[in-house]
Amino acid sequence: MAQEFSYEIIEEIVVLGENAKGWRKELNLVSWNGRPPKFDLRDWAPDHEKMAKGITLTNEEFGKLKKALTEMDY
Repeated sequence: MAQEFSYEIIEEIVVLGENAKGWRKELNLVSWNGRPPKFDLRDWAPDHEKMAKGITLTNEEFGKLKKALTEMDY
């Protein structure tokens, strides 16, 4: 049996891309089940009613990722 959960997109930060069906890869701040928001990267349906699997990052994890990306030579 699927477990119920709730989410609230607190802030839409950036849309990284969109596929032919209108699903968008987004980085957002999302509160899951009423908990403090986390950075969330995943594909969302156009109405934000459906989502694909994604990853969530705490502020500390996001800070480390941001630092690593800034230091990259690409």
